[in-house]
Amino acid sequence: MAKTLSIVVVEKDRERALMIVDGLRAAGEFDVFVISEEAGLARRIAERNPDLVLIDAGNPSRDALEDLTTASAPLRRPVAMFVDQSDASMTKAAIEAGMSAYVVDGLRPERLRPILDAAIARFHMVQKIRVELVETRRALEERKLIDRAKGILMRARGIGEEEAYGVLRKAAMDQGKKLVDMAQALVIATDLLK
Repeated sequence: MAKTLSIVVVEKDRERALMIVDGLRAAGEFDVFVISEEAGLARRIAERNPDLVLIDAGNPSRDALEDLTTASAPLRRPVAMFVDQSDASMTKAAIEAGMSAYVVDGLRPERLRPILDAAIARFHMVQKIRVELVETRRALEERKLIDRAKGILMRARGIGEEEAYGVLRKAAMDQGKKLVDMAQALVIATDLLK
């Protein structure tokens, strides 16, 4: 059985909030919670820990956009923002801030489901890319550390790169450590002896 998607709707106007909630209910099974006050918005969203945040912002200023972005935590969950009108710089700022969907020309109930689906898909795609980037950076740093340790062994023992790698690998296996941990220990020890 699929989990019901929880959505926090940020909307000041009661009539618009009701229209959004009705549109969401018509679009599917959602657990919907409306926040109408901007005071304490970040805390209230964090308390609810929704699967998605939907913001009907009308015509936000750049400061309002930054505040809404900070409060909605777009790096932790998909955020769809609906605005009545925008310009290139506002659109760019919203995308750079991590909005999963930035929809110009207001919020219409019949468009909700496909936009929410797209926001969720985009969020997961971007999250996957972020994870891959972190892993790639970590692997690169590990590779640089191992290369540095091999260089130390090559200079100290007068051996080639392949043999230095073998020595490092054997030492790691003998001590039950990861290769990168052994390399780091060698680099730290060498730095201390300088």
